Amino acid sequence: MRDADNIRQAEQLLSSNSSTRQLVNLIGFIFWPKSSRYVSERPAYLPTKCRRVGVFVDEDIDTVKRIADEYALDYIQLHGHESPEYIRALKFQVSGFRLQVIKAFNIAAREDLEATAPYEGLADSFLFDTKGKCVGGNGEKFDWSVLSSYRGETPFLLSGGIGPDDAERVKAFRHPKCAGIDLNSRFEVSPALKDINKLKTFLQSL
Repeated sequence: MRDADNIRQAEQLLSSNSSTRQLVNLIGFIFWPKSSRYVSERPAYLPTKCRRVGVFVDEDIDTVKRIADEYALDYIQLHGHESPEYIRALKFQVSGFRLQVIKAFNIAAREDLEATAPYEGLADSFLFDTKGKCVGGNGEKFDWSVLSSYRGETPFLLSGGIGPDDAERVKAFRHPKCAGIDLNSRFEVSPALKDINKLKTFLQSL
């Protein structure tokens, strides 16, 4: 996200069952210049109740560090071909590393899950996205049943084209390591601008 009012509205989404139960836990900022959702300048408002996630694609570690400090990020999401060595170097070079690392993987078949093994114990979470033409934000789903083969210890976020009509499918999905869902392109009015009413309706239905 990058629009101040839109960020504020998303952060304030609350459950209909409780006036204090927050529905949105993480808000993402994409720092990959080739993305239509690229955050080229600091928004006038940044979330204070939700944790901040910075999304990077094969970025220089010094640049990641600089942006993480500028935006007071809580999470670094790596959505490129970053190696385990890259994550080790990132954690080593950032003094007093307090950030959690999410490593994204593009999934189409069970065999794609094998790529997660070298990252066990390094990444704090994985994100399973659809293998597509673009790095992310393709708006397409993959066959979630392949995740039954995932036996890793690292929790994961479920991503890949989840849309307003998928509430029942999300509720039916079960995996002991699934920690949450990633909502993006199919809830957008335009790139990086969310339809708050669609988000609220969908999340409350869960």
